[in-house]
Formats: sequence, structure tokens, C-alpha cells
Amino acid sequence: MEEVDVEPTTTPIPGFDSNQKHLGFVWGPGDILVYETIYKASGGSAGGCPFVHEVRKDEDIYSPILRKLFNESHHIFVGLQRIREDLPSKNKKPQFVSISKNYRSVIRACMEELQQVAVSTQDAALATQYGNQVEYLSNFNIFCTLFVVCDPLAGSLVLHLLDWVRLHKADVDEKAREVLASESPAEHQAYWDVVISYVLQGRMDEARQVLVKQAALQPAARVMFKLLDNLLMKMPIFNPGETQTLTEFDVKWRHWREEVDHCLQDQSFASNRHLEDICKILVGDEDVLLEYKELLSTWYHFLVTRLLFSHPTVKPTELHYYAQSSMHMFLDTRSVPEPLDSILLAAFEFDIHQVIKDCSIALNNWWFVGHLTDLLDHCKLLQSHNLHFGSNLREFLLLEYASGLFTHHSLWQLAVDYFDHCPEFGRVYLELQIERVPLDTERKALKVIRICEQRQMTEQVRSICKIMAKKALRNNRLGSALSWSIRAKDAAFATLISERFLQDYCAKGTFSDLDLIDNLGPAMLLSDRLTFLGKYREFHRLYGEKRFSDAAKLLLSLMTAKIAPHSFWMTLLTDALPLLEQKEVIFSADQTHELMFCLEELTSGKSVPTPDRPMQDEDIETTKIELLRLALARNLAMAIVKEGTVEV
Repeated sequence: MEEVDVEPTTTPIPGFDSNQKHLGFVWGPGDILVYETIYKASGGSAGGCPFVHEVRKDEDIYSPILRKLFNESHHIFVGLQRIREDLPSKNKKPQFVSISKNYRSVIRACMEELQQVAVSTQDAALATQYGNQVEYLSNFNIFCTLFVVCDPLAGSLVLHLLDWVRLHKADVDEKAREVLASESPAEHQAYWDVVISYVLQGRMDEARQVLVKQAALQPAARVMFKLLDNLLMKMPIFNPGETQTLTEFDVKWRHWREEVDHCLQDQSFASNRHLEDICKILVGDEDVLLEYKELLSTWYHFLVTRLLFSHPTVKPTELHYYAQSSMHMFLDTRSVPEPLDSILLAAFEFDIHQVIKDCSIALNNWWFVGHLTDLLDHCKLLQSHNLHFGSNLREFLLLEYASGLFTHHSLWQLAVDYFDHCPEFGRVYLELQIERVPLDTERKALKVIRICEQRQMTEQVRSICKIMAKKALRNNRLGSALSWSIRAKDAAFATLISERFLQDYCAKGTFSDLDLIDNLGPAMLLSDRLTFLGKYREFHRLYGEKRFSDAAKLLLSLMTAKIAPHSFWMTLLTDALPLLEQKEVIFSADQTHELMFCLEELTSGKSVPTPDRPMQDEDIETTKIELLRLALARNLAMAIVKEGTVEV
């Protein structure tokens, strides 16, 4: 939870007495934390309630099923952004239709999974929630169809509407499987519901296959069943992919309709109520259709069935009139229209802005409106208008959707691409949100850094590296802390960690994380202390390789160049002792003098131990000093002799 600088706002709950309960609100990382508080009449606080409630602004991102939709639709979204802007609009249309189909494909898969879970769950509330999600997701399909795919002059609108209804009412297939799997399908109580449901959805082949079961049971009525089977088989369906023109289809459909009318007038099915009802449905008898409200379930299913059997060549521009009348016919006069009803009516009116507005209010996530608006904007169907803060509608909705994704532990990576394609405010939002990503592991931190580096977000990279360096230091992981501080180019923190390395060395006599120190390279120039740490480690390496002369030069340069901290000089001089005691002279006379000057500078003002005072730590150090003086004097003498000897 984020820290707040002021006391959280409290809102009194009406209806309480003197000891009133209040609600406090605190903004968390993308969510609201709500907690109860109790205040006495005098204003002093009483014992608080321990319960804290988390209110999420985008609950759907935590649904495992919808998470698949978010992941798959992300790739489609990115592909849509890559469509070249310089292409003529007529060349882009097939690509937009293809993108629309891709969206509908992933939605269909998600809906099927939601429907399966809704049927199998024992939790009624959860089943209702999944059912609502299916209902709203199915509308993305029809919106894409109406606004992107449909040709205003073609007669294929009813086919698209039928596909939408079949997706929306997929339970008929489950019921059909149950009926056909029974011992006697024709006598199953749901048998006729299945047949009529198939007819209402325009699925004539499936209806004929199920009707065969009943015909086999009634040999006397075989002629009647054969006649209806023939009518179902001959029903014309317009296919825009064929060579048949709309006029030719209309003539063929009218001939078929007259044939069905003739069968009704002859009372060919009078002896079987179900067959007669099916025949009346085929001629679009609205009274009979309304008798099967339960099978239709919604006014828009009624609308599509009504169009299929009465107005199969309806144009998109005429759709609104049939939608209004269908809703009034289907709904009870006392029924209050649901938000979905208003959304669909606006869609059938082709009022795109109203659809987006109503969906934004009615839906509990921004995925739907964000992706729909983006697609429509690319198709140039959405009139661009600025909002009060300067962003357009598409960008506003994508920013909201991406901000919601950032609250999820894994979906936040998807949000980055959405911010990237919001030219006005996307980068600002990304900079603010990226700082809220919990850096639980180094792997996750590296992912965040890679994203920032790809976008030249230097300050965010430094901030993340500093955070990780401090975490590593708290856990006493000095190597990791130093690595992060170097990456952050934080000289002060690198100096602090270098000090810790040196302290550890003094305490243990060895270095930890040798690989890191050995491979500092140019990074050691970040701070003087880090430079000293790298060079001091190099001294130990040279000494270990028995390159005593090089090691001596490096050790002396660390002191004379003032790179080594003054407090570390005694350690360096102690490190020089083994070199001073070598049989071969390592330090020259001049080098020995410099070491002596360093020792005198270090020891000026130090006390000398006396016999009546026990040797403490400083006395031990004084003993070291005396040993160093002796070793230096001996080495100086040897160096003078060596340098003064002339080889013959």
C-alpha cells in the first residue's frame, strides 16, 4: 500500500448514534482499501475495527478465463497498430475485417469456456456473473460486424446476426446432445424444444436430423414429416460468396414462402401442433414466435428470427426500425429496459459514440470499449474529438485499460504496449505506473529495467537500480548491492558498499564476490572508494601470482595518490610487510622512503606503551608500527647496497 501524507478521508455512515461508524479510504496501487473506524461523540477515537476491505476498480483482470482473452487480444491489438498509415483506405478494409475476425475468434473461445464453467459451477452468483460476461462479450462480435464488416448495400446482414445469436444461445447444442443420448430421443421432454430452437436459429439441417427421430416413431405421419423436411431443406439462404444476385435470391425466397403459405392454407400439418407451429414460424408468424419467448429468451433473438423469416434481405440502415418494434413486442409494458437493451438499440442505430458511452458505464472492465474504440478509430469510423484534458477518446480508454492491467502481477507487461501506442499521454502514464510495479525478485526488476531502457527512461532505470541495491544491502548481499549501484551510476551508494566490502575484508581477511570485483572494469571509476576496492583486489591478485614488483608499485601508488582511505593505510602497510621481508629486494630506496613518510604521517601523535599499562588494541597496533619501522629500515639498507653496487 502506498504511504499517504495526510490522514485518510472518513465518511460517516448515516443512521448511527453518538458512537458513529465511519469508513476510511486509502488509495493502494490501483485499488482502494476501505476500513471501518469508530468515533466517539467527543471526537476522540475509540478502538478501531480490524477489518480492511479491498475494492478493486477492475475485477475482471483477476479472472483466469478472461486473462487468456487479455493475453491473446494483446497480440491482435499490436498487429492492428502496425497497419501502415500511408495505405489507401480501400486497401486497408480487408486487413481491418481480418483483425475483426481475429478478435471475434478469441472472444468465441473465451465465451465457450465461460459457458462451460457457468453450467458446471454450483455457485449461483458465479454462474450469473459468467453468464453476464458471455452476454456482453458476444456483443463485441455484433458491433464489429455492424460497424466494420457489413456492407451497407449487401444482403448478408441476417447471416451475421444469426451467427451472433447462435454464439449467444449455445445452450441448445448441450440440450440436443442430452436428448439424442437418451434411450428414446423422440419421447424426451425437451425433444420439441430442441427442434424448434434449431428452427428459430435458422439451423435447418440440425432441425431435420432431430426430426427424423420423431418420423421413425410415427409411420402414419411419415408423409407430413417428409413435407416439412422438404420445406426446411429448400429454404433459401443468401450467400454473398456465390454468384447469385440479391434480386435472384429475393425471387427464390418469395417462391419458397408461397409454398409454405400454401401448406398452411391446406392445413397439411393440422393434425400435429408442433409441426404446424414450425410451419407458422417459417412464414414469420409473430404471434407464434412470441409463444416461444422462453426459447428465444431475449428480444434481440426474437428480432433476428423475425428478420430471418420475414425480411431476410434487410439493410443495415433499416435495422433500427425492426429493433425498436421487436423490443416493444417482446418486452412486457411494465418491464424496464436493461443497460444492454440501450446499448444494442444504439448499435442498431449505428450511433457509435453512444454505444461506447453506454458500454463504459455498464461494463466493469475497459477491455471491451478500449479495443472496440481502437478498431473503429483505425477504420476512421470514430469522429476524433478531444476530451477536456486534451486526449482523444481512443487514447483515454486505452490508458484506463492499461492502467488496470498494471495492477496485476503478470498482466502489467501487456500494458506497456498499450501505453506505447498512446502518443499523447502514454509515456507519462508508463513512467508513473512503472514505478508502482512491485520488484519482488531480481528477475522481475531486470524485466522492468529492460522495458525502461528500450524507451530511454533513464530516471526510472536509476530509481529501480537504487531500490534493488538497498534491498540487497539490507539482506547483506554486498555483491548484488554493488552491481545494482553501479548500474544506477550511484556514486554515493557505491562508495558506501565499497566501505562495507573493506570492513568485511578487515574482519574476515578475505573478499566476498571476487568475480564481481575482478571484473569491475571501467565501472570502478564511478567513485574513488570503488576504484580503491578494485585496485586493492588487483594487488592481491598480483601478489598471488608472485608478481611482487608489480604488486609493490600498485600498493605504493594507492597510498601516494591518496586513493586509499587514510583509515586503511595501516592495513596496506601491513600488506607490505611480506614484500619487505622477501630475500630479494622488492621496494627500491625511493619507494622505501615513501613508505616511511606514509608511516610517519599515519603515526604522528600516537602514544607509546609503558610497562605499567597492559597492552590493549592500540598497543598491538604500536607493536605493528615498530615491526614496520624495523622492516623498512632493513629494506632501505638492502636497497641502498643493491643500488650502490656496480656490476663489473
